Amino acid sequence: MLFTELSWSLNSPYPVLIILQLLPLAGALLILAMKDSAWLKQIGLLVAGAEMMLVIDMFTRYDHTTAVMQFSERLNLFGPLAYHAAVDGISIVFMLLTALMCLLVAIYGIIRGLKPVSRFLSVLLGIESSLMAMFSTMNLMWFVILSTVQLGLVGYMLWRWAQSPEKDFALTRFYQFMGLGILLLLAGTLALGWNAAHETGQWSFDLYVLAQVPMLVGFQSVVFFLLFYGFSIRTPFFPLHGWLPMIAEHGNIAVAPALFLGIKIGIYALLRFVFPLVPDAIIQWHNYVVGFAVVGIFYAALLAMLQINLRRLIAFAVISHTGIIVMGLFSLHHLAFQGAVLLSITFGLAAATLSIVTGMIYRRTRTTRLDKLGGLFDHIPLIGITFFIAGLSIIGMPGTPGFDAVHLVLEASITRFGGLLTIAAALGNVLAAGFLLWAFQRAFLSPAPEHGPASKNVAPASPSELLVVGIIIAVLLSTGFYITPLMELIEMPLESISHLYPGE
Repeated sequence: MLFTELSWSLNSPYPVLIILQLLPLAGALLILAMKDSAWLKQIGLLVAGAEMMLVIDMFTRYDHTTAVMQFSERLNLFGPLAYHAAVDGISIVFMLLTALMCLLVAIYGIIRGLKPVSRFLSVLLGIESSLMAMFSTMNLMWFVILSTVQLGLVGYMLWRWAQSPEKDFALTRFYQFMGLGILLLLAGTLALGWNAAHETGQWSFDLYVLAQVPMLVGFQSVVFFLLFYGFSIRTPFFPLHGWLPMIAEHGNIAVAPALFLGIKIGIYALLRFVFPLVPDAIIQWHNYVVGFAVVGIFYAALLAMLQINLRRLIAFAVISHTGIIVMGLFSLHHLAFQGAVLLSITFGLAAATLSIVTGMIYRRTRTTRLDKLGGLFDHIPLIGITFFIAGLSIIGMPGTPGFDAVHLVLEASITRFGGLLTIAAALGNVLAAGFLLWAFQRAFLSPAPEHGPASKNVAPASPSELLVVGIIIAVLLSTGFYITPLMELIEMPLESISHLYPGE
């Protein structure tokens, strides 16, 4: 049986998953109720910090020697929408990233002075609550509902604090793409529930039940395309990526990390729901998906090299490297599964870091146009180093967490598809090195334009900013040089998925 589980009481003295889901929500409601209090910032940081500690505690209690789902919680109410939560190592690594980034975004939002602070912190904690629930739910319909809530909160955050005159157009595109994605996910979920009712006489969206219900190969293909396209829109996977560059350019830089964090939920959902439920359809179509992934790697990398706006450049970097992640997943190889999960974590952290650094640049220069930047390393060297390390993490240089991940994906690609396709993907990664290093050189090392904003006095980094970038550097370098704990977390859960594709 693919899914077995242990009750939370066998791992922990308290029901950690429900607390992880409700604590940020309770914090958000408390902050809204105390919107005129002088303690709002401290309450927001306390809740985000406590959430981080809870995830770390769960990480220390998790038994990584088994593929069994752990910390299981059930509440058999609401029929097919019964509460069922559990996690494995894959869930925990994404939850660690979520807790860390929400804490950093809370700190940065306070530094940036986003007002009203009560609304900003409450929305951010609401996003964190929804993400924690998405990473722990075993019910696909609940996942779709929570996705809708999370996207609504992100859209509100971007609308409320964006300053671009074109923000309404960008948000319209965002909701058009995301609305279509939600509709596709809902259709695929209802199809699975209908199939369960047809076979067992009872509607269910529980992953454990759906995994045991037989499906015809043709029906699997229908479900696969509905779910895959729905998740691909938000991942974002070429050619369903058109919303991201617009949002990156016209949205508010300070809250973009929340968007980039939510993007990685698509990769997680493919592994959690799609790969276990429709393996025959994936085997049938995976070569086509890999083909689109390779095209997307080059397409987005070339467009990134043409950008003069740092925000759009980062967006196309995300799209390009999403192709590498998807290529790893659909190699259907255990090593590639490991590499894809690690790349998701690395890219999620690195892309959010680049966005935060870009926000720090914009705060000082009021621009993100590369032709107006330059010489910033003399004024904010540690922020420049952070940008450089995050860029190297995306590229997959030795000493960063991306190195082992890219190596695993390429090694599996050689096994599955031979040298030609692997060389093509590696060349795409070289292009990534080109545009990220060029952006670093242009913004930080080249001379500032004579009359550009960066030629004036640039404020040095504040203690709070140094704290944020110091944490990021420590996390990136420590995981880069010692990635074993993360590898151990995901080894056994991915092994159980790999058994569904033994001949591929």
